[in-house]
Amino acid sequence: MVIKLKYLIPVFFFIIEFYPQSEDISQKRSELSSIKTEINNLEKELASKSVAEKKSFEAVENLNKQNYLINKVLGQLRTEINRKENEIKIVERKIKQTESEIKILQDNYATYVKAIYKKGQYNELESLFDASSLQQAVMRTYYLQVFANQRKKDLTKLEDKISELDESKALLKKERNEKLLLAMARDDEKKVLTQKLNERKTALNSIKKNNKELKKVIVAKKEAQKKTEQLIAQLIEREAAANKDLFVSRDKTSGEKNKIKDENVGYDYDLNTTSFASFAELKGKMIWPLHKGKVIRKFGENKNKSLNTVTLNYGVDIKADKDKNVRSVGEGVVAAIDWLPGYGNVIIISHKNNYRTVYSHVSEIFVSEGDKVKSGSVLASVDESIDGYILHFEIWKGRDKQNPELWLAKN
Repeated sequence: MVIKLKYLIPVFFFIIEFYPQSEDISQKRSELSSIKTEINNLEKELASKSVAEKKSFEAVENLNKQNYLINKVLGQLRTEINRKENEIKIVERKIKQTESEIKILQDNYATYVKAIYKKGQYNELESLFDASSLQQAVMRTYYLQVFANQRKKDLTKLEDKISELDESKALLKKERNEKLLLAMARDDEKKVLTQKLNERKTALNSIKKNNKELKKVIVAKKEAQKKTEQLIAQLIEREAAANKDLFVSRDKTSGEKNKIKDENVGYDYDLNTTSFASFAELKGKMIWPLHKGKVIRKFGENKNKSLNTVTLNYGVDIKADKDKNVRSVGEGVVAAIDWLPGYGNVIIISHKNNYRTVYSHVSEIFVSEGDKVKSGSVLASVDESIDGYILHFEIWKGRDKQNPELWLAKN
């Protein structure tokens, strides 16, 4: 069964509608339009397949790619929801401040009105007759005028603040409504993702005992390992270039460094100069990316007896227990989120000391590129493969692959 995009298509237009009117709005619209087109093309391609073809490795990869694209939409929605939450907090703070200012103005004006009620209006003529000298009369008249003018200003300011408060409350209502709509769109996308994962599960079950299709999986994983290596190399080059140009000028008066962000890197700071904990010190005591996970394929060569093949594993394959949450093993930054045939969704975290960790075979992703993460931060849910819920996990020091089992704490 092919799932129709009855949720997905309206959401694209919804997201575009609520994007802030900034310089990059055209780029965001173009990106979302491209995602929509790509998903539609994948849908049509899968729908055109025969029943047998829908139970193939290619069908699984088609659905994997669709899941990756839906995750991109979910990432956009998360970003928008976070932006709305920040805007709501700003408006709420403004309302609180305005209400405080109104209270002060009201109290001041109330004090003035009470004084007038008790003593009556003290006009300029009275001040002249009551004065002991002409100079005192002039001074009294001056200060009374200043006092009266200030009261008029306070009254005008009070009226303006009340109007400002009404506008802020209207804006708050609007922002909350937009956040609610975004949350509803996000929930719809999650339903689509769940449907796609169920459809993919059916296709996976069909190829589990098909040696011809399983060999395709192995070939795809080999290619994925090469592409992962290329991704790591690209990140090293980009991050090195960004760090080199990160502080390019100094303010002549203050001596402060001015940051310049490389568009190819999702963050604007040098990992080696941040307050992140040393990654190298985690060796032998690192938390597991899957709680109570079990290594089923080790680092290095692995032999598949049923297919009589030998594969080289750049990391380890960890089978999930009850907890399906994939966690970051250390502090760092989400450097890349990608999709690779054979590996599915891939998340790469850059850490201090030129280390990177790779998390492959994940389904729903909860982070975006550029996010800072702590040790134990949930990145995604582990995806289902032909062997069950398996996470492929790698550790890299520069361009050198590390054996994760030497790093992970003993279970």
